[in-house]
Amino acid sequence: MNLFLNYLVVTVLLALVLLPAGLGLARERRIDRQLRDAARREAEPTETESRGAFSREPHAVGPAQCPLLS
Repeated sequence: MNLFLNYLVVTVLLALVLLPAGLGLARERRIDRQLRDAARREAEPTETESRGAFSREPHAVGPAQCPLLS
């Protein structure tokens, strides 16, 4: 029983030492994932950039902005 308690104490102390490093690693991975997602969103064309003059989606274009009249 004494040997089991010794192993248990060593395991708990090891967990307490490694816990901050594990939490920091998880935080860094979350930040990296957020940065990667933000970079992907910047690289994708927005809805207004992807619509062309002949797209089927209705959008308001005035006569001065119409590419066919300029």
